[in-house]
Amino acid sequence: MPQLNPNPWFIIFTMAWLIYLVFLMYKIGNLKVFNKPMMQTVTKNNKSWNWPWI
Repeated sequence: MPQLNPNPWFIIFTMAWLIYLVFLMYKIGNLKVFNKPMMQTVTKNNKSWNWPWI
């Protein structure tokens, strides 16, 4: 049984990984954060909470 030449398979594998990484970086770059954690839309309540079982 003849042995397969690894050169075209290496190129195919490398190109597939490069396409995957480019697509992944594109998706991460266009990610929109809809709920920004730094927004202060609600006023802080400074009253302490009384736990009913303490």
